[in-house]
Amino acid sequence: MRAKSKVHVEYEILQHLLDDIDLQDLEQQMVDDKHSKKRFEDGAKEVFRLINNLAQRRIHRLPKTHEDYEVKQ
Repeated sequence: MRAKSKVHVEYEILQHLLDDIDLQDLEQQMVDDKHSKKRFEDGAKEVFRLINNLAQRRIHRLPKTHEDYEVKQ
């Protein structure tokens, strides 16, 4: 896939972070009881939400041929 714009690249990087980054190693380092597990899960959910929001705000600017392209309403 060819980078068609800066926004296209940003979107693909954000999607890669959401889809392919495994947090298990980090979780093993940071979690040692039920309280730290809850904090880790809550923090991970919030980071996912933030990254997902950044990606969603770029969808309407993707190339029209991109499979995730949507017209902003």
